[in-house]
Amino acid sequence: MKHALLLILYLQFAAVSFAAIDRQAIVSRYNPTRNASSLTTPMQIGNGNFAFGADITGLQTFQPYGILSSWGWNNDSIPAGKTQADIDSYQGASWLEHGRPVQYDFGGDPVIEKWLISNPNRVNLGRIGLIFYDSSGVRQDIAEVSLNSTTQTTDLWTGILTSRFTWDTSPVAVQTAISQEGTDVVSVQIASPLLKNTRLGLFLDFPWNDGTNKFSAPFVGTWNATDRHTSELSQTKSKAQIIHRLSTFTSYTSVSGDAFNITRDSDTLHRYTILPATNRGTTFSVSFAFSSQPVKDSFPFQTVASSSRAAWSTFWRNSGFIDLVSRSTDVRANELQRRIILSRYLMRVNEAGDSPPQESGLVNNGWYGKFHMEMYFWHTAQWALWGNWDLLRRSSSIYSRFLPTALARAQIQQGYSSGARWPKMTDPSGRSAPGQINNVLLWQQPHPLLFAQYEYRAFPQKQTLEKWFDVVRETANWMSVYAWWNESTSVYDLGPPIHVVSEDTPPNSTQNPAFELAYWRLGLGWAHDWLTNMGEEVPEQWSKVREGLAALPTSNGIYDVYEGINPNWWNMPESINDHPALVGLHGWLPPSPGLDLNMAKVTAEKVWTHWNMSNCWGWDFPMLAMSAARNGDPEKAVDWLLDPLFQFDDIGMPVGGVRVPTPYFPGSGALLYAVAMMAGGWDGADKHTSAPGFPTTGWVVRTEGIGRAL
Repeated sequence: MKHALLLILYLQFAAVSFAAIDRQAIVSRYNPTRNASSLTTPMQIGNGNFAFGADITGLQTFQPYGILSSWGWNNDSIPAGKTQADIDSYQGASWLEHGRPVQYDFGGDPVIEKWLISNPNRVNLGRIGLIFYDSSGVRQDIAEVSLNSTTQTTDLWTGILTSRFTWDTSPVAVQTAISQEGTDVVSVQIASPLLKNTRLGLFLDFPWNDGTNKFSAPFVGTWNATDRHTSELSQTKSKAQIIHRLSTFTSYTSVSGDAFNITRDSDTLHRYTILPATNRGTTFSVSFAFSSQPVKDSFPFQTVASSSRAAWSTFWRNSGFIDLVSRSTDVRANELQRRIILSRYLMRVNEAGDSPPQESGLVNNGWYGKFHMEMYFWHTAQWALWGNWDLLRRSSSIYSRFLPTALARAQIQQGYSSGARWPKMTDPSGRSAPGQINNVLLWQQPHPLLFAQYEYRAFPQKQTLEKWFDVVRETANWMSVYAWWNESTSVYDLGPPIHVVSEDTPPNSTQNPAFELAYWRLGLGWAHDWLTNMGEEVPEQWSKVREGLAALPTSNGIYDVYEGINPNWWNMPESINDHPALVGLHGWLPPSPGLDLNMAKVTAEKVWTHWNMSNCWGWDFPMLAMSAARNGDPEKAVDWLLDPLFQFDDIGMPVGGVRVPTPYFPGSGALLYAVAMMAGGWDGADKHTSAPGFPTTGWVVRTEGIGRAL
């Protein structure tokens, strides 16, 4: 009897211990809510390629937040006195690289250079908001303070935004949803007795967009330059279409839904009013489809909402999950879980498109809306650890798409004997934006080798090897010919010229930076294994460079940023003031051949005490956390993830801090990568230890479907 009772108790305990995580309960616990519009960040819904930012009304009634996409790009007019031929024939300066001139994309005609940096620029596709009328039918110009009982919630499990308020004593409810497949559609359903008397309607407005501002935040576009662009309305019995033309970009907005009347407010404006065709009902649904081509279909609200519910439920159920709150007693678990859930949602909205995301996703524009290939790791590598291969594959194909331009950059423009050199700041064309840092930065180069590694670990098939073969080969080819054989030291050097991760060292005297050397060795090793797995002969030069690269620079038992740096650099504010990439030697990166793990730990600990953390960027803190985790200090790892300087706002947007406007999504991607690594483990961690990157006291970490980091 006693044994039977013990068996029952054990089975009950085991059932609780191994029960599936209640994902929906944990996700819904963090549904973001607001009672007023934010002046910096919108509530947001989207599908990864297209996103809609909303104020407290669920639309853009009071705050002109963006409708941004991965496909909406405009080129400004060519500068006066210049031609397209001048743009196409732009040539920058040549810098000597070990006696050989290498042509870069900077230092050429400054007018053309400025145009190339700011073009193309990402477009805000429009603005949708509510219109209010008094009982006499006169339009009211009201402010948000005129609304009462305002409340707003994003249902993270369904991706549907619900906003409620009262105006003139009458309740109003607005639901907003985004289509998840096919045409990009914003669908709106309004419920209010005000509709009976046509006291509520919608407006649709279109801004001018150009590359005047490097950062356009929190809003994108200019609303009072109406003479610089055109719009044209056409109608059928059940639909309307507005064609909006900028300098070189044309968008088509199709309006469909319940019976409506649409009119243009003025011939000099690009604002349109949409009212119910009848005043009998208390609900009114309208869908707005945005495209670069005419849209033929109609999109009922329920169809769009169903699309959203299905896609988001699949996202939450069928990929990785981490539960920190069900059984942990550490009071910090709740905030870290909040950041995880909201980051997962916002990355799916903003960072799951067909092209790499910009730093601010689809919220606003930074760097003219362009994306940065060195940051592609921080944005999207987390998808691999969380098992979202459907989302990662949307954009990771960028390397195959960019391969022709990368080959031309390396061999035709810059005169290297082989290989592909990947750009830094770019756009869907693959053209490198001019600029010294944009051209001489190096740490984006091994990234495709890392992405290939993760995909092969998840899908160890011949098809994966073949898919990445050309990219792996040409990436490694260039890495091997860029490295320079130094006859005086009998090693292969990296640089000069070179800009390191922190972008704050003199490029023409920077040589053999520690992080880049470690990443180079690892990358060439991954490429070597790739060809071996394919049964292909590995180029001899790859092995020579990998085995003959300079040793990581050190001084007094600590790693240096680069070889030959001022011996007093730890006490020089300008040298300890940006990305602390030294902690990435054993943390972000797995140990590279020859890395002294004790020295890497001592170096990381000195960074903790000497670096100016107040000037760091968002992703630096998860990088610090990964270093602490690999170096056996999980308590410190959690501290870094919750450092007071690493902030997320009330709806989970990563705060830009002192460096850039909010949001700065590399911080979110880095958080998710670091947490997955800490929870799921990494190569070399004890496989029998659960969540090796978390403390054992106060933390019970449950995972489902989380991969191991390299």
